[in-house]
Amino acid sequence: MDYGQSFAGDGKEVGIVSLGKMNTFIEIISTAPAKDAEGFVTTGDTILASVRAYRENRQGNEKWANMAAFSTATALFRFRKIPGVEINPSLYIVCADGRYRIISAEEVRGRGMYIEVTVEKQEGTVW
Repeated sequence: MDYGQSFAGDGKEVGIVSLGKMNTFIEIISTAPAKDAEGFVTTGDTILASVRAYRENRQGNEKWANMAAFSTATALFRFRKIPGVEINPSLYIVCADGRYRIISAEEVRGRGMYIEVTVEKQEGTVW
């Protein structure tokens, strides 16, 4: 039996309680305009948090079919709620695979412990 799983008395699995392995290291960043030494305005990245997350790429399964409203979403991340950091669509997630724009963010099961975000991979952008 793996951590976070519960089993019925007859040994059959009835459900996974945990959100899976959080083995992807991500940084949550905001892009905000900032002035450099010469007075020119440039867009800079500010790291708001560095955390571990569960990552799921877009697949052709029923779960992703039910998320038709997020047709541009290419992945989903789940991570623990970060005190003092509000996750919203103006932020980005950066991991080893690239940079992702947050499309939506919501609490998992309304308990205030985990955040689930759908993201779109940013291709061909300079950051």
